Amino acid sequence: MSESVSGDAEASVSAASSTKRRRGGWITFPFMIATLLGLTIAAWGWLLNLIVYLIEEFNVKSIAAAQISNIVSGCICMVPAIVAVSADSFFGTIPVISVSAFISLMGVVLLTLTASLDSLRPKPCETGSILCESPSNIQLGVLYTAITLASIGTGGTRFTLATAGANQYEKTKDQGSFFNWFFFTTYLGGAISATAIVYSEDNISWTFGFALSSAANLLSFVVFISGRRFYKHDKP
Repeated sequence: MSESVSGDAEASVSAASSTKRRRGGWITFPFMIATLLGLTIAAWGWLLNLIVYLIEEFNVKSIAAAQISNIVSGCICMVPAIVAVSADSFFGTIPVISVSAFISLMGVVLLTLTASLDSLRPKPCETGSILCESPSNIQLGVLYTAITLASIGTGGTRFTLATAGANQYEKTKDQGSFFNWFFFTTYLGGAISATAIVYSEDNISWTFGFALSSAANLLSFVVFISGRRFYKHDKP
């Protein structure tokens, strides 16, 4: 009887160990790449046309709009360094990507609301007039909150996805292949945003263009969460 119990226990441990070993590998590739593509489309979808949006919809002067865009770009470049330390030292890459993707989603959705709700924007300038209504403090607060959340989320996933994806593979060759696909997907997402999303914002409506970015962000978040059971979780 005791030998049977012992055998069952060993089989259970062996099965658990086998399941743990199966984590990671190429089964995670579709989830990582789909997440990267969606987040890249979402990020560039609002960032590439931000200056035009501020000038046309919030009556911001061109110089001020350019300064805001530069600050946003700087934050997106700075956040990955902070996030990398947090992921490596405390939380791990998978939880950090999940949280960052959700933060990005909240920011892009809020930005979409500023485009769709008239109460969140100042009245448009009259044709030929040089005197335009400035946005209220509440309108600016909502706008800056949206941009801040979207920037933090974008920076939090920008390079962490590369680390998490490479960590799924044991062989250096497989890691190299993943990085090739990583950069290809990044440029592909940027190209889609610079054409389809920007065209939608300029020729259809800001609401429609930002909604496409929100949809891409939402799909990438859902896809990434769906693949969590397959990921190899790195320990800080």
